[in-house]
Parts: sequence; C-alpha cells; structure tokens
Amino acid sequence: MKRADVIAGLSVAGLLLPEAVAYAAIAGLPVARAVAAAVIGCLVYALAGQSRFAIVAPTSSSAAIIAAMLAGLPLAAEDKAVAATAAVLVVGGLFVLAAALRLGGLTSLISRPVLRGFAFGIAVTIILRQVPVLVGAGGQADTLWALLRATFAASWNPWSYGPGTAALLAMLVLRQVRALPGALIVLAGGVAASWGLNLAGHGVAMVGAIAFAPDGVSLPLLPRAEWSGLVPYVLPLALILFAESWGTINGLAVAHGDRVRPNRELTALGLANLASALLKGMPVGAGFSAGSAAEAAGAKGRATAMVAAVTLAALVWAAAPLMAWLPAPVLAAVVIAVLAHAMHPAPFLRLWHLQRDFAIAVLAAVAVLAFGVLNGMLIAVAVSIATLLRRLATPRVAALGQLPGSRAFVDLARHPDAQVPDNMTVWRPSEPLFFGNAAAILGQVRSAARGRALVLSLEECFDLDSTALDELLALDQMLARAGVQMHLARVHDHVRDVLALADATGLLARSRYSVDEAVIAAQAALAVA
Repeated sequence: MKRADVIAGLSVAGLLLPEAVAYAAIAGLPVARAVAAAVIGCLVYALAGQSRFAIVAPTSSSAAIIAAMLAGLPLAAEDKAVAATAAVLVVGGLFVLAAALRLGGLTSLISRPVLRGFAFGIAVTIILRQVPVLVGAGGQADTLWALLRATFAASWNPWSYGPGTAALLAMLVLRQVRALPGALIVLAGGVAASWGLNLAGHGVAMVGAIAFAPDGVSLPLLPRAEWSGLVPYVLPLALILFAESWGTINGLAVAHGDRVRPNRELTALGLANLASALLKGMPVGAGFSAGSAAEAAGAKGRATAMVAAVTLAALVWAAAPLMAWLPAPVLAAVVIAVLAHAMHPAPFLRLWHLQRDFAIAVLAAVAVLAFGVLNGMLIAVAVSIATLLRRLATPRVAALGQLPGSRAFVDLARHPDAQVPDNMTVWRPSEPLFFGNAAAILGQVRSAARGRALVLSLEECFDLDSTALDELLALDQMLARAGVQMHLARVHDHVRDVLALADATGLLARSRYSVDEAVIAAQAALAVA
C-alpha cells in the first residue's frame, strides 16, 4: 500500500462521513444505512473495480430517488424500510445481469446533457428543501413551491439561521483548501457550538441520537405483490446511478490515461449494491464529489477506497455519541455546500456556446423542478430519445462534388467550388439507413436524381435491416426503369453481406469502397452504354 493512498483515503473519509449523514437525511433513512453502504461499497469496489479514483458510496441523486420512492409507495413505515433494501438488491442484480449480458455498451442511454440537467435540477430541489431547516422555519408541504411559500411566510429563528449561515460560509471557504476535510471540521464545529451555546434550549432542532451499528446481514422480506411496485422506481434508479457512476469513472480515467471497461464496472457496482443490500444499506455509486476528492488528494490505486472505508468506520465509532448534539441547520448547510458544485452554470454555458443540446439540458432541470425527481428524469430521458429518433428519421441528404485537384468528394453546400461529375449526381445521407428513415431518405434521392447515373454513398451505414434493404432494392429498380444506373459507394462489409444474402448480385457488383471508385465505375459504364 502506497503512502499516497493512505493520505488520500484519510482525506476522503473526512468527506464520506458528512455526506453519509446528509444523504441519509435526504432519503429519509437512518444514518446507519448510509454509513454501512459507504463502508461496504468502498471495500467491494476496491476488490472488483478498476478505477483508482472511484469512491463507491451513497450519492445525492440515488438518495433523492429513494426519497421519492418511499414517499410514493403506499406502505407502512416498517415496510418502506424493507422496500428501500429491496430496491438496492434489485439494482445490484440488474447491474450484474447487465454485465453478464455484455450490456456495458449501453452506458450512453442517458445523454450527458440530460444527466447534467438532472443533476442541476436535483441539486436545486434538495438545496431548496434544506432552506426551512437552515432558517428554523419548520413546516411540511407536498410540493417544492408550497414549501418555499410556507418558509418565507413563517417566522425564522435567529438561533437557527445564525449558526447555519456561519456553517455554510465556513464550508464554502474550507472547500478552497482541498487538503482539509472541510465538512468534517464544520460538523465538529457545529457540535461544539451546540454544546457551548445550548442551541437546543433556544429552539434549534437537533439531528438527535444516531445508532450507527448495522442491523446485521439479511435479505428483504417484502410481500410478492409489493415487488412489482418497485419497478417504476428501480429502473430509473439503476439508469441514473450507472450513468452518474460511469460518467465519473470514465471521465477521471480519460483525464489520467487509465483504462476502464464498462462491463467490469457494471459487475463491480452490482456486487457493491448487493453487498449494501445485505447490510440494509443505501444504493451506492461512484459520485463525482468523492471521486474528485480522491483525485485531488493524489490517489494512486484502489487502496485509497479501502483506507477510506476503514477510516470511516473508525470515525463513526468515535463520533456516534456526539452526533446527538449536531444542529440540524448545520447539517443543512453541509448538504447545501456539498451539492453547490452541481449548480455551476459552466456545463449549460458550454452547450449554449456549442449550439448543441442546450434545450434538452434545460428541460431536464426544469422537469425535475416542476414534476419531481422521478417524473422529471423520465420526461427528460423521453424527450432526449424522441429528439434522437426525430434526427434519425429526418436526416439531411447532401449532394456531393469533387474538389478541384483532389479525389475527395465533399458537401456542395459547404464547398461551392466542388465539381459535379458529368451526367450523374452523388448523394450522401447524414444518418444510417434503418426502417424508420429508409423510405424518406431514398425517396429524396430518387426525386433529386439527374442524368443517367447516380452514386449513393453509404458511409454512415454499417449494416442494413430488412426494411432498409427492401427500400434500397426498390430504388435500384425504379431508377433502372427510368434509365438511371445506381452505384453504391463506401459500402461496408456487413452491407455487402446483406446484399449477397438477398441475391442482389447486380447491385453488389456496382458497390465500391470509396466515392471516387464508384464515380469512375459509373463513368466507365456510361461510356460503354
């Protein structure tokens, strides 16, 4: 074990304890569940994962989805606790199953703009829900907006928002010094202030006594009929948890030249969640804040996670009696500061500058704020998929020409100096042909055909389904009847295999690997005809 990993593990543990307390509060579960999940998650991932920076522990997004699940299920309090464990167990099983089926390539099912918008929306939601706690306003409300109205209409307790505001400012300052466990220092300061100023006697809410000891290893005993009620929550939980984790793991790996494999990470995360479920813990994933903390602390290997787990267990054992003195406003301040990084506008500004996906990211954030965590994410993912399908179904078909003095064929709209070969046209669809767009694309090509020959570049098509094949063969026959011979360019081997199986020998003979070769072949055929 390297000295750098020991130092990094100690530093990360200082972040994991307050995050565990905060995320348990968000989910509405005992802190013991978050602590057990963080300890076992780090240990299991250190043995099964690949990333030297990943710290697998409860995350803010998974905590928020668990909170939405517990609020939405019509169960008794004791059954909701069992349902939370069952959800973690199912998520772990889904990850392991996906890895066994080699589905790691589906890591991009949730696009990054959707993920960034979701993270922003959930951060705003959680932070706004901490405001009543921070100012000592109290009160409950079904919706976020009702809660805020009730908060600003209520009287605030200066003994609450005074220490809470001080804790928030201290957190923001200490975050600039990465070598210091700022959250741990602020929590310790809150306990000291509560003790010295008798904040409880001034009406300040306390976190209360916390039993950190896990309940032991067991499986959730949930009635069979209740398992189906978990499905609407478990699938989004698994998607967002892996998307968030893979984004962290892969992003840090790319930045440092490391190599990680998605199926291996699926297995490691699945095993970590299964182990967490056996200890009645929370869902675990590789959160951005903990991973970035490990990177900043100089982690060199997965031993960092193991040191962090052992140190966290020791901190919990030592700090348990003191947590009863922790003021709730101070904990709210820690939650707000921990999630503040997710509210940075830089990702949105970059999308605006690139003129790509800005509306989708904003929609994801607004959907979470307007419709809640679960519904908001489903709406954002649905719109993202609909946008993709719309783009695939209505692609642009570019007319190509040859650059003077070159064998390259380029888009005429961008290169007006390019020259169109005599007595033919050259076309290139911007998207792969498939059942949803083949008729529309090839219909455009047929309508725009000029001259006695047509070259169709299929460089975007790595394969053809049966519908696209039938449309392509029908286009060839219609053009032939009109006296136009079609040649195919940039034809991949999979497409050639499909043409051979369809006995399209004539079209296969008119297929080339480059546009230049296809044009030369078409010109030779015209010269003979």
